[in-house]
Amino acid sequence: MKGFSSDFLWGGAIAANQAEGAYLEGGKGLTIVDLLPTGKKRWDIMNGNIDSLVPDHNEFYPGHEAIDFYHHYKEDIALFAEMGFKALRLSISWARIFPNGDDETPNEDGLKFYEDVFDELAKYNIEPVVTIAHFDVPVNLIEKYGSWRNRELVVFFERYAKTIFNRYKNKVKYWMTFNEINMLLHLPFVGAGLVFKEADHKNQIKYQAAHHQLLASALAVKAGHEINPEFQIGCMLAAGMTYPYTANPDDVWDGMDKDRESFFFIDVQARGAYPGYAKRYMNENDIEIDMHPEDEEILKNGTVDYIGFSYYASRTTSTDPEVLKQQTSGNVFASIENPYLKKSEWGWTIDPKGFRITMNQLHDRYQKPLFIVENGLGAHDVPNENGEIQDDYRIDYLRKHVEQMKEAVKDGVELIGYTSWGPIDIVSASTGEMKKRYGYIYVDKDNEGLGTLNRKKKKSFSWYQNVIKSNGEDL
Repeated sequence: MKGFSSDFLWGGAIAANQAEGAYLEGGKGLTIVDLLPTGKKRWDIMNGNIDSLVPDHNEFYPGHEAIDFYHHYKEDIALFAEMGFKALRLSISWARIFPNGDDETPNEDGLKFYEDVFDELAKYNIEPVVTIAHFDVPVNLIEKYGSWRNRELVVFFERYAKTIFNRYKNKVKYWMTFNEINMLLHLPFVGAGLVFKEADHKNQIKYQAAHHQLLASALAVKAGHEINPEFQIGCMLAAGMTYPYTANPDDVWDGMDKDRESFFFIDVQARGAYPGYAKRYMNENDIEIDMHPEDEEILKNGTVDYIGFSYYASRTTSTDPEVLKQQTSGNVFASIENPYLKKSEWGWTIDPKGFRITMNQLHDRYQKPLFIVENGLGAHDVPNENGEIQDDYRIDYLRKHVEQMKEAVKDGVELIGYTSWGPIDIVSASTGEMKKRYGYIYVDKDNEGLGTLNRKKKKSFSWYQNVIKSNGEDL
């Protein structure tokens, strides 16, 4: 109750689609992020309004090269080890293993790449924490099957999961099935590869796709436990408490309702059944899930071992039309400005106490261990005249969040670890920018894709090194 356990997993988190680059090397197929350009079109495409599933040579796609972790992983992992990382959260690109998604046999070059990465991590005693699908669907599955609206993807995902479970069963212990699974409702192309036509009943399609992802997650959990009973397999939520703007019961209910929109996914993954409020919502909104007789049993038998989540900001909501005029969309989720909180350069609410509230909320709800797999500050880091990056604002942000994490442990919340987001600068998922930096390590690359890709330590590098060395006591 005094602080973090001796085996607490300190580290950082990246994603294949934002770090690896090498988008067509080693036999990899096209995937979602390969179709996300910078600029105005990006948000429209992320929402499923896309007219072509082929990269447009007139556009710049930052994920095609990203920070080239594919070729720099040894250098980057050595820097993570220097900081003292106990864990690195990363994702496997589905299209590196099955380039078309529906291939009968996996791509050996892709399997070997991740094997080499895991071996490099093992050299430094860094535990890999692997996300199976991090905003990642092979483009062929979108073209041929309509992506997750089609139940066939459950079969393909299970094959993919079993392949990597078997290959890495002695190299990886911690897994997560889908990254920020609730993002499907907000950015359906990014979350599930969904592309819409004008006449589509979008909510019907989104919830049917959600059902298929939940089935796929449950089947993966079951298969993983059979392949290696020591596996710890979790789900992953884009979390953040929704505050009512006033004590008006209508505002309080609206806040609970918005939280439940996200909790729906984790309720199914952690408890193994659809909650009553979700059934009512679907019934009242003309959403009819095509559910097979065996589905309830699949969900029941495939519950997760722990709850992984990201936390960047809290949200605030109101039912007052005048107050709603203040609404912004920081971090995808619409929110009213909270007068008690400051914001980041990108308009994201900074709320360390909300971090503690969210941890308690999740632990009370699920009574399972929690794993904080994303948390950090995106900022415009500018080297000074000596070439140094004095990112005290990031240190301040992280210090306050780690302090609240420690308070949550004292509250009785069971935490497995903390992997802060973007320990090295990577491409922003939301905007595609490089100038929105999260890392302890600076990467020389700009929004236009220009730069040397050289790596450089920021001031926060040594700060986090001390945090890990002291197990969270030296902040």
